[in-house]
Order: sequence, then structure tokens, then C-alpha cells
Amino acid sequence: MTDRLPRQPLTTVVREARIPMADGVALAVALYLPPDADAVPVPVVLEYLPYRKDDAVGRNLELNSYLTRRGYAGARVDIRGTGNSEGELPAGEYTEQEQRDAEAVITWLADQPWCTGAVGMWGISWGGFNSIQIAMRQPHPPALRAIIACEASDDMFHDDVHYIDGLLHLDEYALMIDQLNMLPPSPRYPLDEETLARRFDAEPWLLTWLGQQQDGPYWLHNSLRTDYSRLAVPALLIAGWWDGYRDSVFRMAQHCRVPVRALIGPWNHTWPHTANPGPAIEWRALAVRWLDHWLKGVDTGMLDEPMADVYVQTWRPPDPDLTELPGYWRSEAALPPERTRQQVLYCGAGGSLAADPGPDDAVTLRYVPSAGVEAGHWWGELTVDQRGADAFSLAFDSAPLDDDLEILGICLVEIHGSADASPLNWFARVSDVAPDGTATLVAGGGRSERPDPLRDPEEPVPGPGGIGSAPEADWLPLPLHACSWVFPRGHRIRLAISNAMWPMIWPTPHPATATVRLGRTGTRLVLPVVPAEDRPAPAFGDPEPAETLPGVGGWGEILPVRWTLVRDDRGVAAISWRGSSGSQYPWGRVTDEEYLRYEVADDRPAEASARGEARTEVHLPDRLLTFSSVLELNGDAGSLRYRFRRELRHDGALIRERSWERRFRRDGH
Repeated sequence: MTDRLPRQPLTTVVREARIPMADGVALAVALYLPPDADAVPVPVVLEYLPYRKDDAVGRNLELNSYLTRRGYAGARVDIRGTGNSEGELPAGEYTEQEQRDAEAVITWLADQPWCTGAVGMWGISWGGFNSIQIAMRQPHPPALRAIIACEASDDMFHDDVHYIDGLLHLDEYALMIDQLNMLPPSPRYPLDEETLARRFDAEPWLLTWLGQQQDGPYWLHNSLRTDYSRLAVPALLIAGWWDGYRDSVFRMAQHCRVPVRALIGPWNHTWPHTANPGPAIEWRALAVRWLDHWLKGVDTGMLDEPMADVYVQTWRPPDPDLTELPGYWRSEAALPPERTRQQVLYCGAGGSLAADPGPDDAVTLRYVPSAGVEAGHWWGELTVDQRGADAFSLAFDSAPLDDDLEILGICLVEIHGSADASPLNWFARVSDVAPDGTATLVAGGGRSERPDPLRDPEEPVPGPGGIGSAPEADWLPLPLHACSWVFPRGHRIRLAISNAMWPMIWPTPHPATATVRLGRTGTRLVLPVVPAEDRPAPAFGDPEPAETLPGVGGWGEILPVRWTLVRDDRGVAAISWRGSSGSQYPWGRVTDEEYLRYEVADDRPAEASARGEARTEVHLPDRLLTFSSVLELNGDAGSLRYRFRRELRHDGALIRERSWERRFRRDGH
């Protein structure tokens, strides 16, 4: 949308600087300043990432120029050992060193003559995660007055991309980050021994994550979910209904003790002003009001307004190509809204889903390891018709609805059942079934069979007959990811239960058959129903035209969009994707290519495999550098086998290579 708008003239002052750390390492920062900042000091907003600021100069200016026109400075800092910052590459994400460095960066920014001493943090994904984490520090940096976290989470194990729902997940990020981490600083791309030893030779991060297959100190250290009182800084939280990190907004809105404001829109893992799908909005006007309140001491009235603005999604057919989603904005005083009521629907014989439990019964389900493709790759994208996945699931349908029914929040599926093999994962999806039979995914989620003390409720949700009398051992609460949806009159609600969600979740290794109990003490769906009520609606403008840099541009799409699925008559399924993108700079051109392929045989799930390939070409005036990597993951019933290989070529000649190979014991996956 912004590409069709007229371009703004460049008025932002851009400066490069080095921020000294206590150990002598210097971090690279790009500063975005109002033209008069040296005469009239302003607050500054920090974005702190490993994603190479000098490879994203256009994006950084677009984001920060909105601030500079409104009396703020922006700062984009490369994390130690990445981009143009000095030092060793961290051992992984969100390290203690990263956070200590952030405290030093915030102090340095606050002490600059163009700064008033007030600092905010913002960011999407990694930048949102570490904004929350720096605000959790005890004590937190005194200059840090507020944060804005977009598409981030409070739960590092359950919600992040390594173990989605606490289950092993491998996607493009695992390939991309270990490719990106080996690149030397741009635009010089030095190939001296020290640089290559620190980056090219650095151990891949996926090795660390595969060694941490259960929740514990490694993940809990940076998880706010263990103690919400640790968040000491007011937070504006932004999420999309089709982003994998959306659940945290509901939890933080309920449990944090500092002021929280929430914005949830129709988009996926994007900023709202570049939303896909849309409609896109100029959310930065809300952000500036938030910053004005906490960084400038201006009473913007925000604390007297409803705490959440949500996009209420109305029905649409299943179509991953939609660019705008139907619905409307509404403001709510709380998340979930106080008027929310829990509606319990019981799974019954013949595939029924109804308020009346029906007689006790049971049904069986064969584990099909290749099932679930139609549900997407991380509960964070638009999906196709769900009937393909439903064919390998237990599906329960309500009667056609007599009236529209709105849900907003987190659906809960309470599974009562057992299985003849372990480990075995459980998955549930709620879909909207139109009169023509098409099924649109509304919400989904998964979990392992292990108890989860941090996340499981203590007892089932009461139904018409009170809390069920079923043995506690076969009660498995499965919360789905947060959603908004209005089921139209005449449509049906479908609950589908399965034991596979491939390739989103790595298959468990053993053939299995599950038994699911039905009736009053059996499996049921609990919906967060929101009765109609007149509520105010927020008004958002269209995205503002962005300032741009001459000689900087990009093309292509590197993120997985179009997948190719092939099933053969031997019960083997393979799905693959290939993407490419490029960026043009005054100093040269960079192109990226990635390929990812998964394979599984339904009768041999332990042998599931994945292969990823990445290639980065750096076209400089005097040379061509090619960085490539190959990732392979496979295994057997007891272990996972990891292989990773890097190569560096100079004008086509191989000048450096490194390989890693390791075997990990399966720990419940």
C-alpha cells in the first residue's frame, strides 16, 4: 500500500556511530534524528537486532522517519558479533551478554547531547522479544521509560519458533539465521582470518536448540510468563491474528502490573503499516501518543481510554491469497472482555458437537504422520480449505447456528482419551464450515501428552453437570491460539482432533492409535463467546508516505509462500518450497536463495527428514562472494541426527568450508 503513495522528501538526519562497551567492544548504531535535534534535544527510541542494520537501511529509514517528524530520534543497533558490531557472535538468542549490552546502549543514548535522557524500546519479533526482556531486568535501566513490542512473546519455549506449543518445529528461520550469522560486515565484507573465525566458523545455533528439547532454565530465564511482576516498564503490545506470537498479548494484558495497551489486527508477522494481509493502518500515530505519555510527560489521555483495539474478523472463504480480510475495529476495556462467557460444546457419537453431552461413547483415531499440511506452518498464516486435514482427523460438527456467534480469545479443548504408543502429540483445530462445506480455519493448537504445570489449568472448566468425573490421568487440556471470529447464522462450528501436524511439528516416532472418549465425561470444546454490546471503534489512518534513500531497493520474497506437496502410492509425503530475494545498494547487490524440503513415510515416522539449502551472493565492484549452507535433519526412533555445512567462494573458487554433525536423543518428540 505504501508503494502507491507519493514519497516524502528526506528530512531525517542519519548518523553512524559506535557505542563503547565496558570490555572494549564497540556496537554499531544508526541514528535517525530530527534536523534540529542538536539544538532541541529529543527522546530516543531504540531497536536492537542481529539482522544487519546496514542491509536494511531503507526499512530503517521508513520506520524511523515517522518518529523524527514528531520530535523523536530513532536508534538501530546491531547486537554484538552481528552486522557491523564488534565482538564474538553470541551463543544464541537473548543471551545475558545481549541484555547487559542493551543496558549500556540505553545509558549511552540517554547521555547524548541531542537526547533528553528519556529512552523507549520498540521492535518486531526479535526486537519485540528483547524489548520485553530488557524491561524485565532487575533493576531495569532507569532511562528506559516505555516499550512497544510487536509480534513478540512472553513464553520462550511454548511460543517461539523452535518448539511451537512446546513441540519440535523446524522452519525457514532455522536455516536463515545460521546463514545470516556467518556473513562479514557490509559493505566491505572483509575476509581476514579474525572475522571469518568469529562468524563463518561459529557453531550453528540450531545445535543449541536441539539440545534443549524440554522447558527448563534455558528457556525460562527470558520468559515473562513465569512472573509477570518482573515487567517494570509500561508496554504497548501489538499482534496480528495470523501471527504465531499473538497469545502473549492476552496473558500480559491480564497479568502485568504496569500499564498495558494492546492492538490486535488482521495481519501476520508484519508491522501494521505494511500489513499483509490488511487492511494496513498507520499504527505509529498510536505509538507516538504512547511515547508522548511516558517519554515526554504529555497527558495524551491514553490511560483513560479502552486498553485494547481489536479487529473483529468476520467470515471469509479459505483463501491464502487474500490481501485484505473482512471485519471491523472495536475497542475493549479488557482482554478478554469482561462480558465473555464460556460456552461448552461436547463431542458426541456420529461426529456431533452440541451443548447436550449425549451418551458416553468412544472413537479411535489412527496416527497419520503426514497429516496437517492444510493447517499451515506455524499457526501464523492464512490457510486453504481444512477438509484435507479433517479427513485424517476426528471431526465433530455443530448444528447450523440459529444466530451469529462471536468468539474472542483463547478456545480450550479438553481431551479425554488415551493412546497405545508414546510419545504422541495432540492437535485440535476449530473451523467455520459454510453451507457449501468449505472449512475456514479459525484457531488451532497442539501439545504433548506430558503434564505442563506452568500452563495447564488445575481442573476442567465446569459444564452443565459440573466438573467431569473422569479420571484425572486422561484429561488433557489443549488451549488453542488466540482468535477473533464471527460465525454467521447457518454455518457450523467444527472441532477436528488429530495426532499429527506435519510439517509444522516434527512427527513422533511410533505408529499409534488413539482413543477419544465422548459424552458427559468425554472430550469437549470451550468457546470464549462475546455477547453483542455497543462499544467504541478506534479510527486509524492510512499508512503515511515514507522517506526513501536513493540507490536502495529490493525485490522478491524469501519467506515461504507457495509449497509443493507430493504424495506417492507408498505412503510417502514430501513438501518443498523455494524462494529468492535481492537488495540493491549504492555499493553493490546482494541476492538470497533458500530451499526447504520435508519428507515423511506414514508407516515409518521415525525416519522423517528435512533438508534446507541457503545461498547468498554478494556482488561487489571488484569481486563476487558466495556464502552457502546445507542443513539436514533426520533420525530414528531414539534420536535425531543433525548435519550442517558451510562454504565460502571467492569469484567461484572455494576458499573456506566448515561442517558440523551431531546426534541428539529424542526427548519426548
